[in-house]
Amino acid sequence: MTVKITPNDRGNPPGKLADAELYFTDGLLEGLKLVGCSVWELRRGSGGGRNVTFPARQYTVNGERRSFALLRPIVDTTAQEKVRDLILDAYAEWEAQAAISS
Repeated sequence: MTVKITPNDRGNPPGKLADAELYFTDGLLEGLKLVGCSVWELRRGSGGGRNVTFPARQYTVNGERRSFALLRPIVDTTAQEKVRDLILDAYAEWEAQAAISS
């Protein structure tokens, strides 16, 4: 699997650094990609750092907006951490390359 980073050059919404796509290069998902992942800058009050959000669909129940995660663990609740770390590493690499280019 490879990660394609697309920077958020517009700065909107605030805190969104980039979009990330997962390109599957082997196995049953070879030739497909997963879109809808984003890299976010955490607020300073929460200690800073970065976070990754995964694709979700919003829906409304009794006027309240809710979100349904499309990428969910089957059993191991930490399974997403591997993908989150992969995306954060790819963003850090992209950021380092962008700094060298400028």
